[in-house]
Amino acid sequence: MILVLNGPNLNLLGTREPEVYGRETLGDLETLCEAWGSELGVSVTCRQSNYEGQLLEWIHEAGGAGFTGIVINPGALTHYSYALRDAIAGQPLPVVEVHISNVDAREAFRHTSVTAAVCRGKISGLGLLGYRLAMEFLTEGR
Repeated sequence: MILVLNGPNLNLLGTREPEVYGRETLGDLETLCEAWGSELGVSVTCRQSNYEGQLLEWIHEAGGAGFTGIVINPGALTHYSYALRDAIAGQPLPVVEVHISNVDAREAFRHTSVTAAVCRGKISGLGLLGYRLAMEFLTEGR
């Protein structure tokens, strides 16, 4: 089982800066993740929150709930949330950080990820496909 977590403002996919994030909605993304999970032979649970504490709770609970890996797009929390970093580091599951846009080609503050160093990998700039690639990596048992 794979847990897909989306952080702050990702509920606005499709309407927030579509030239950067595309026109697909969060619902579209979740439908894609579930379909990709079926293709990969794993169940997928998608969750989104604008609240840091809720994301922390889901990460803390993931292992005990039977998940085998986490795909996370932390949104803006990527750049400053040491609490999120510590939650990822403090649990045993592999985590892949995903960003829809190429954060390194954007504003300077987006170039720093405090969470990437405790993730198994980071995918950036490949649109929604980044989620599928992260799920493929996690299902290969790496």
